[in-house]
Amino acid sequence: MAKAPKKSRKSVPGELHALATPAPGKGEQLAPFDPLRRYLQEIALHPILSEEEEHEAAMSYREHGDKEAAWKLVVSNLRLVVKIALEHHRYWITNLLDLIQEGNVGLMQAVKRFDPYRGVRFTTYSSFWIRAHILKFIMDNWSLVRIGTTQAQRKLFFDLKKEKERLERLGFDPVPKLVAENLEVKEDEVVSMDQRMRGADISLDTFVGDDARVTFGDLLPAGTPAADERLADKELKELFTQKLGEFRLSLDGRNREIFETRMLAEKPKTLREIGKKYNISAERVRQIEEEIVGKAREFLRAEIPDFETYAGDMFVLPD
Repeated sequence: MAKAPKKSRKSVPGELHALATPAPGKGEQLAPFDPLRRYLQEIALHPILSEEEEHEAAMSYREHGDKEAAWKLVVSNLRLVVKIALEHHRYWITNLLDLIQEGNVGLMQAVKRFDPYRGVRFTTYSSFWIRAHILKFIMDNWSLVRIGTTQAQRKLFFDLKKEKERLERLGFDPVPKLVAENLEVKEDEVVSMDQRMRGADISLDTFVGDDARVTFGDLLPAGTPAADERLADKELKELFTQKLGEFRLSLDGRNREIFETRMLAEKPKTLREIGKKYNISAERVRQIEEEIVGKAREFLRAEIPDFETYAGDMFVLPD
């Protein structure tokens, strides 16, 4: 028998508490046994904010603590939570509403923490908080086997899919042995995790409840912020590029060259090559490189909201 999911213990603002748990609607035409369909129809009633409206609401909440503005930011992005929950449902195939509930808590955390002066759209910023809460819930509750019992399992849980896609883009067949070598885990652990993560996906064409005429796609009307989510990675990459450029200008000649030729170059120079140019040892170059990485992280942490939430292993030093 599957382990019952843990309830979230995170506190949420009283005014927004009802949104953390998908609640039944009042329409008599809705089937009483289908809370998911009812919830999707309820959230579809809330309009999606334009970029200008979103910014105005964020500013109002940031500057004046406007609870109505915070409410607007939450309800206008509830469909984004559903969309992200659907994407992650493959890992937790028992109750989609549990994922939506956790995603809603993440959304509210994003509202509380968002800084509209940083140049990032709220939909971009909130998507990372939503995913973080959903993934944490999955890791704490996945079926009979806790997915994060070892460091290797946690690493595979977050990185397996990304590593396989990376290898495919490079033209390699992502066989377990190659993935294991790249992620520095055992091959049998890759095989095991891959099998456990092959749960059934929920498609937007999947029928909802017992009504064989209504799909998830039907209940997420036109205007769901899919376009914003597709732009999220592009927007963040542009922000990282801009801030890395600013950090680069803060470095002196030697450190700047090490930064450029070791961490930004498509084909990094070796430690020996740089050491020979500056008449220092390869080990000394490595030490300088690590110092630069530390400074870069400090700089980006100060410039980009919740940098550590989505940066991951951003700086992987070349060999």
